[in-house]
Amino acid sequence: MVAADNKLVWRKSSYSSNGSDCVEVAFAAENVAARDSKDPEGPALRFDEPQWKRFVGALRNGSLGT
Repeated sequence: MVAADNKLVWRKSSYSSNGSDCVEVAFAAENVAARDSKDPEGPALRFDEPQWKRFVGALRNGSLGT
């Protein structure tokens, strides 16, 4: 994990409405960052493209558990 980068444009799902219990993502040139919307100054996870695809795939098929 690395500190959140304030230069990134963070987005969250339109399904999350105005709630703050969300995951936000930001797309950079060489990676994707994900952070907790409740702590925008906190740490962010960084993924390169293959890692991001595997992570999203694991979320979709439920292999990460709870």
